[in-house]
Amino acid sequence: MTPNAKGEAAVAPRRRLLAVSGSLRAGSFSTAILKALATASASRADYDFADIGALPHFNQDLYVSPLPESVRIFRDLVTSADGLVISSSEFNHGVPGVLKNALDWASRPHNSSPLKAKPVLIITSSPAFTGGVRAQYQIRETVTSALARPVATPEIVVGSVGTKMSEGEFEDDATMQFALAGLEAMYAEIDRNRQPH
Repeated sequence: MTPNAKGEAAVAPRRRLLAVSGSLRAGSFSTAILKALATASASRADYDFADIGALPHFNQDLYVSPLPESVRIFRDLVTSADGLVISSSEFNHGVPGVLKNALDWASRPHNSSPLKAKPVLIITSSPAFTGGVRAQYQIRETVTSALARPVATPEIVVGSVGTKMSEGEFEDDATMQFALAGLEAMYAEIDRNRQPH
């Protein structure tokens, strides 16, 4: 913390982040990574966890007022968040359908959606050594097309993720340090967004 204009210790701002897991499995590696990151960064950020499994398949016929309740809740969470942290597996060399569906619901209307200008930190993982890198690029492309802002940081990919689990919890200090550095870049984006223009 640095002193403010009065010489007092300035309180570091807290950020509200929305954690979005691309896997619905009870023992999901993606969710475990998000929980570990939330614990590691608890002094700097508060987290909400999205339930994207509750969302219906995107259908333009359903995009009417009132929205389905699960959609309204998810979009409200995106709106109130300072930024999103997406952690996803890779299915068949691509983004899981449930995650793409959630991003589609949050992307409407195109030029003024809840995702517009929202910083997004992307983490992918896989039992393979590649760490879900192909899904990483597809997620990045999707959020960019929705006018969100992927955080400018080296890709956070977690290879051989199953070997980094212990009793259902993700434990890998090197990955956590890399992800925390990504969060620092996100915090800087959020702080720039908060400044008056």
